[in-house]
Amino acid sequence: MVYEVVIGLEVHSQLLTKSKMFCSCKSDYQHASPNTVTCEICMGMPGALPVVNRSALDIAISTGLALECDILKVTKFDRKNYPYPDLMKGYQISQYDHPVAVNGNLVINTDNGDKKIGITRVHLEEDVARLLHRTDDKGHSYSLVDINRAGVPLMEIVSEPDISTPNEARTYLRMLRSILRYINASAANMEEGSFRCDANISIRPRGTRELGTKVEIKNMNSLRSVYNALEYETKRQIESSNNGNEIIQETRGWVEEKGITVSQRAKEGASDYRYFPEPDIPPLSIDPMWVKSIRESLPELPKTKISKYMKIYQLPKQDAELLTSSKATADFFESVLDTYHKDDKKLPDKAKSVSNWILGELTRLINTAESNMLDMKITPRYFSELLNMVDSGALNSSMAKTVFEEMFFTGNSPLSIAEKNNLSQISDSNAIDIAVEQAITENPDPVSDYLGGKENAIRFLVGQVMKISKGKINPQIATTKMKTKLDGMK
Repeated sequence: MVYEVVIGLEVHSQLLTKSKMFCSCKSDYQHASPNTVTCEICMGMPGALPVVNRSALDIAISTGLALECDILKVTKFDRKNYPYPDLMKGYQISQYDHPVAVNGNLVINTDNGDKKIGITRVHLEEDVARLLHRTDDKGHSYSLVDINRAGVPLMEIVSEPDISTPNEARTYLRMLRSILRYINASAANMEEGSFRCDANISIRPRGTRELGTKVEIKNMNSLRSVYNALEYETKRQIESSNNGNEIIQETRGWVEEKGITVSQRAKEGASDYRYFPEPDIPPLSIDPMWVKSIRESLPELPKTKISKYMKIYQLPKQDAELLTSSKATADFFESVLDTYHKDDKKLPDKAKSVSNWILGELTRLINTAESNMLDMKITPRYFSELLNMVDSGALNSSMAKTVFEEMFFTGNSPLSIAEKNNLSQISDSNAIDIAVEQAITENPDPVSDYLGGKENAIRFLVGQVMKISKGKINPQIATTKMKTKLDGMK
């Protein structure tokens, strides 16, 4: 039997607020000593009263709008009850039947074109504490609880089961992560735990509509892990079904070292959590004017930028998608282009040149230095000056790459670097003619080959001109002059 895969994703993203979700403790807990960023509210002490973080609500509304969701006019918080050791008070303040946003979508690019993934809901909740598992020198295992993370604002984004392959899931997560970073909602780093994903996956006979038994996968801490876990689970469920075994609804954990999922527990349903309205937080009204002001403050999102780059700059779709994959890269590209192009008729050529340098040399240097776009020393103005030097013939491609690399590490201007290293193309016509004459005199055999009809011999001769000038003559000019000289000898 041929099966198809059905995947839905639940993403939990820590928010970039100054304080926690329901108290004034700072949310920047990562570098603090264990159990030092806490108070009676985030520990759930009796009598402590939570107060909703307004900035977290702003971010949730922004996210809902960026995902084309409907923003509910009334939202409320609920108690989600479960007895885990990382939840000291025995319940989590979350949202159940009245989230902040519902019914959105996110368009991703697939091998078969664009595909719309439905967004079920966007809601807020508090993060839980962190468990640290240890083993003593006698081999005894134990766990420690660090409460610092408890209460940090967390936003959950739940997709519809519209994802059909592990690759689509990875693409969806990349696009969602990019949007959250564009609107400054979250750092969205999976490795640091600020962007966590649970996947729900099932299989069904191809062509049918009824959903199969859903399995939830947890413990995936990278996009690669999500992809590999879904690949493994797809194969496991298909093999199990083909062997006549029943697939049970459960939660499974991804074991990175072994490349497998393992059963953890039976999957809970909403009834298991015994949701009920949070008695200490009344329902909140979301004023349409509040939503309007947030909508107007949203930056240009990746989807819009991709369309603009392809239409106005005439860039290939792949270039547009790579340039907009992060806001820092898109902002830098636009800043360089603003200072580089002067003639709108040449804008597409200029845009492609900037794109090639950013996606080529700059990306290579960033990867080599294990750096990032925000920390690099090159300024947009110096970047455009380098491109102008290439356009004017002051630097050839090889020289420009040498200058660019020093610009990357020092932040100095291209002109000062070129002058210091004696890097500039020879533009004097007489000097070029002398180098051409020398190459012809010193290489009679290739000259004879060219005069005898072997036109490819001119490449060798031009190479000799470049060698004589130590690469400082423009190869196009050298080729033109060499051809003129040799043709005059026929």
